[in-house]
Amino acid sequence: MKFFSIICFTVALYGTAYPVNAQNNPNKIYAATIHSVRLHMYGDAESMPVYKLNSGDRLELHFDDLDARVKSYFYTYQLCDYNWKPVNISTFDYIKGFTQQRIATYRYSSIAFTRYTHYQAVLPENNSLPVRSGNYLLKVFLDGDTSKTVFTRALLVLDPKAVVSAQMVQPFTPQFFNTHQRLRFNVNIESLNSFNASQQIKVKVLQNYRWDNAMGNVPPTFIRGNSLEYNSENNFVFPGGKEWRWLDLRSFRLLSERVDSANNKKNSFDIFVKPDIDRNAQKYVYYQDLNGRYLCTTYESINPYWQGDYATTHFNFITPTQTPYLNKELYLVGDVTDYQLTDANKMVFNETKGWYEGTQFLKQGYYSYGYKLVDKDDPNQITDLDGNYWETENSYTILIYYKSFTDQSDQLIGIAKISTRTDRPGFNF
Repeated sequence: MKFFSIICFTVALYGTAYPVNAQNNPNKIYAATIHSVRLHMYGDAESMPVYKLNSGDRLELHFDDLDARVKSYFYTYQLCDYNWKPVNISTFDYIKGFTQQRIATYRYSSIAFTRYTHYQAVLPENNSLPVRSGNYLLKVFLDGDTSKTVFTRALLVLDPKAVVSAQMVQPFTPQFFNTHQRLRFNVNIESLNSFNASQQIKVKVLQNYRWDNAMGNVPPTFIRGNSLEYNSENNFVFPGGKEWRWLDLRSFRLLSERVDSANNKKNSFDIFVKPDIDRNAQKYVYYQDLNGRYLCTTYESINPYWQGDYATTHFNFITPTQTPYLNKELYLVGDVTDYQLTDANKMVFNETKGWYEGTQFLKQGYYSYGYKLVDKDDPNQITDLDGNYWETENSYTILIYYKSFTDQSDQLIGIAKISTRTDRPGFNF
């Protein structure tokens, strides 16, 4: 992607670096009628929303309101620190022009059985521009009242001043050697006048664009002049996971391989997905996936944004013993649920059928998703039911922040993206 400061070799990360608390996940939906929120680079639905300061970069925002009537939606930017805590400075210090903008482009759904209103905007607009780099919360709210926020999305504003080179290495630690991926990287800050780089430079690393398990709060291993080296065996070591589960809902009439059956009612659709199982004991197999993301798209030659339909999608998960997990809750995770561990995304065990059940109201598209087990007594104890393999293809994003002694907020001065695999084989065991 052209907005990254540099891209190097292959990939990896996780370990004693401290993960961001799930509550710091900036992507949240607060209104039950809001669905299919997408924010990405213009024309690239799989990209991360990054705006390069004082550039011609543009982002696309899309979302649906199932109330199916016109509402006065506005948006604004909230500057945050590198941990997504709002910065206590005036909006006029980081927004040039209007601090609120009305979303004026909308369209009623057509063809689809489900009635909704689709809203969209191209950001930033010329009369409302971020003028500082850093982390921004894009807040969408009703009637010009920010207390009526319906959802938020992470937006990164980049002022490139650092160059990042990175490489994935297999961990040496025996317990992580076959299951985890470690990232080592160098940050060149020659263009900065930094007196105390170990305190002024902060690093955050994302796996597959996720904020819920981001790693950070780690000082450099070595500082050599203007180069900061992050090369500790115990830091930025991520569990590799496995290629994501997938579901093709691009058509509700032409059923895909992962769909067991469909119930096409007079005015609605019900899709029943083939039961999922615990894949922890299965061998690793490579196939190209969306790394937990999803795309709103269709097979039919229609516009998926306002002509794509919705279906009540039924997920089932069968445990190895066909009994519930002891003292644990099972959640459906991915971009489709914003990685939020809420009741709406919790799977409920059906004693009669001997499996977990859950439903999601999903728009036509292509989805990747997974499952997580969460300990009831300690929500920080999370288990991946798919197993971990160091060969797994994952995407990692390195974010470099700088805060001088006179700054009131963290500047975002560098971004690099790397992938664990570039060979893209058909299959790999």
